[in-house]
Amino acid sequence: MRIDWKQYDPGDFYDEVISSPGQPRAAARGLANYLKSLSDQQLARRQRAADLAIEEMGVTFTVYSEGENIDRAWPFDIIPRVIAIKEWQQIEAGLKQRITALNLFIEDIYNAKRIIKDKIFPEAMLAGSKNYLPQCEGVSPRFGVWAHICGSDLVRDRDGTVYVLEDNLRVPSGVSYMIENRSVAKRVFPELFRRQTILPVDDYPAALFDMLAALSPRPLDYPEIVVLTPGIYNSAYFEHAYLAQQMGAELVEGSDLVVCNDDCVYMRTIDGLQRVDVIYRRVNDEFIDPEAFREDSVLGCPGLLRAWRAGNVALANAPGCGVADDKVVYTYVPDFIRYYLDEEPILANVPSYRCEDAGARDYVLANLKDLVVKPANESGGYGMLVGPQSTAKEREKFAGLIQRRPRNYIAQPTLALSTAPTVVGRHLEPRHLDLRPFILSAQDVYVTAGGLTRVALRKGSLVVNSSQGGGSKDTWVLDGGGRR
Repeated sequence: MRIDWKQYDPGDFYDEVISSPGQPRAAARGLANYLKSLSDQQLARRQRAADLAIEEMGVTFTVYSEGENIDRAWPFDIIPRVIAIKEWQQIEAGLKQRITALNLFIEDIYNAKRIIKDKIFPEAMLAGSKNYLPQCEGVSPRFGVWAHICGSDLVRDRDGTVYVLEDNLRVPSGVSYMIENRSVAKRVFPELFRRQTILPVDDYPAALFDMLAALSPRPLDYPEIVVLTPGIYNSAYFEHAYLAQQMGAELVEGSDLVVCNDDCVYMRTIDGLQRVDVIYRRVNDEFIDPEAFREDSVLGCPGLLRAWRAGNVALANAPGCGVADDKVVYTYVPDFIRYYLDEEPILANVPSYRCEDAGARDYVLANLKDLVVKPANESGGYGMLVGPQSTAKEREKFAGLIQRRPRNYIAQPTLALSTAPTVVGRHLEPRHLDLRPFILSAQDVYVTAGGLTRVALRKGSLVVNSSQGGGSKDTWVLDGGGRR
């Protein structure tokens, strides 16, 4: 049997490939017609080939379960998500606008605090932010940029509107999987890459290196750049090692670094100490420097913050940038764009209710079964309530949490996330998905052509995180919608 798009039914959801039964979207027409030429056996064989390639390449992620660290092969679905270049250009402009405003906010909040004085952003919000670090006050990193690497999660609702779901500014992960997804997709569908102009993503490591090099406090053509990892047991260790290897940078742990009396950072090597100019750190703020933050941390390097404050080393992302990586602060980002840039937001936020507001809190408590409730600082899909899929006991628990710590929660309507065809056995079924593009910022802003599409592999599930059973797809931004 061959794929019959008239039998493919995404229901009442926006599908990224099929606009109506039997009718592919313009940008996806080449893909849909090609898939229609495959038998169900051929489709299944290609999925198995992709799974085998992932296994042979050693592309893994770690799941923390019941006190164990379990390495699993990266779950990849071969059917790509397709975006027309015209739509992508609008999304890209919105992402650049957003990260510019976020960096201006972080720079302001640690220095002049104009936005507080002008009563656009409440000062009390900082008191409840565990990611606001007083140790960073008075610092202005090079170019005024704090969040050098950002992964903003995008979703599309039933009517086709693209929303920003959240901004990940601390140590966003997933970009290596985006690159490896493309590598596997080229093996599985070489014919389509020959026929269509698909914008590349494999320039990311070079763009990352250039961005990091631009941050160097010393004017060197090839500054010493290191990737600081918590170690092999971290869930994203594959990515740390991958990016270091791709950039030609050293992969180090905290014990490999030392801050000397000159407030400079050095790397221990067999030839002695070697000065480090830029640290791409994949260690959370609280663990990077036991001298400045958690005294019991063995993941960081004593004196790192001191060296950064002295301007002798660049840290990406900068400590303290997590003040803007907060679900409650997220609700103010449209105000940041208007305040700092005097522009209207190009990309919309998901409508949100701040539970600290009494009126909004009453509404949320009365409508928990219809809303998604998120804590301010969790990630990976943890700690949230998906109202329509919750039990009465879970809703009762969250009502108590909200009443005890209202500042820590926001609520949003349950979006009808868009779908895309996904391989299930020997046929295709719609599954919900989101998109995480990656944005690099220094003197210029770079956005990946597409990003990491994450897909909920469980039927009906809206949770796409790999830690919660999700998988991924390649993301194709098509120039001209198709044929050369």
